[in-house]
Amino acid sequence: MQYSMTQTMRWYGYKDAVSILDIKQAGCSGVVSALHQYLPGELWPYEEIIKYKNYIENNQLTWEVVESLPVHDHIKLGYEDRDTLIADYIESLKNLAKAGIKVVTYNFMPLLDWLRTDVNYKNEDGGEILYFKKDDYSVFDLFILERHDAKNDYAEIELEILHQYFDEMSEDYKTRIKNNFLLPLPGADDNFTIEFLREKIEKYREVDADKMRENLIYFLNAICPIADELGLQMAVHPDDPPFSVFGLPRIVSTASDCEYLLSNANYRSNGLCFCTGSFGARVDNNLVEMVEKFGSSIHFLHLRNTKRKENGDFYEANHLEGDADMYGIIKNIVTIMQNEKRSIPMRPDHGPKILDDVNKQCYPGYSAIGRLKGLAELRGVEYAIQASNGLI
Repeated sequence: MQYSMTQTMRWYGYKDAVSILDIKQAGCSGVVSALHQYLPGELWPYEEIIKYKNYIENNQLTWEVVESLPVHDHIKLGYEDRDTLIADYIESLKNLAKAGIKVVTYNFMPLLDWLRTDVNYKNEDGGEILYFKKDDYSVFDLFILERHDAKNDYAEIELEILHQYFDEMSEDYKTRIKNNFLLPLPGADDNFTIEFLREKIEKYREVDADKMRENLIYFLNAICPIADELGLQMAVHPDDPPFSVFGLPRIVSTASDCEYLLSNANYRSNGLCFCTGSFGARVDNNLVEMVEKFGSSIHFLHLRNTKRKENGDFYEANHLEGDADMYGIIKNIVTIMQNEKRSIPMRPDHGPKILDDVNKQCYPGYSAIGRLKGLAELRGVEYAIQASNGLI
């Protein structure tokens, strides 16, 4: 029997500029989605889950992967009310399993789920991509956010260079940087504020990386036995970007981080959302080796590519053109699926705004045509590997 990556796209619900019909026309068999109307910590009622799932299925697509069921800050911080919040999280898991959901994605990132300094960076071909410019992040951190003790993270010569860089910026460019950092998470409506970020950062200053790891394992030890019973797979998304921002700890950024969380919460349900773009933004992550090492624990795949620069910048490259060896990654995935006799859900993660989508409003990284292009490329690589292995 042939086992292949289950092709999906992320869909942000009824208000998404990319319709569910667009996703079906792209050749996907399902969507990855969530109930975005509920805040972190709120219980997801079964009635709302099944209503949403029925809508998707009435459009001839499946919904088997949730992305994401958010983890409340108080769980990440280890506050006294975390047990109550975890109990509600477990009830949501039970409701999702009852509705036929198979994979639940979550993250344990402090403050922000992802961070880019430019969500409409103009590429050489006129398309728009996501970009992380280290100097723009630094000047926001130092001179716009004015984070407490931020200067301690920079050498004196760096501070002088960054101060000059900031002083020479136009007011329009400063505003653009600020607005990019305050964008709401996809699926949400309201922008963040500077005051909100400062308040959250101060709370997270209470925990270091070791304490965050301890809190993650506490969370997993509470939910995974139930997830095992329910037949659910819990897939943690890596940090994006995979290094400390705003002085906050990041604990799912490297191969050693993955090894720690898998070995210290040894459950069938405990696994990874393997995001090649997030892990790939670090030069010390060998993605091909990581897929081979952690393959049995990969429950969900985000396939995208990033291109790193020596100065610390990185940007979203076309799916087959960045630093990640996408051929080697998919080759190992095909081997894992055949050996373990299972298909792994996959979505093309992010994509450039190209062609007609340049003139449309959509969530950054989630245009229709750019993701369709990426999906076609990934599908072609997998097909070629399957064929060369005599599986087609």
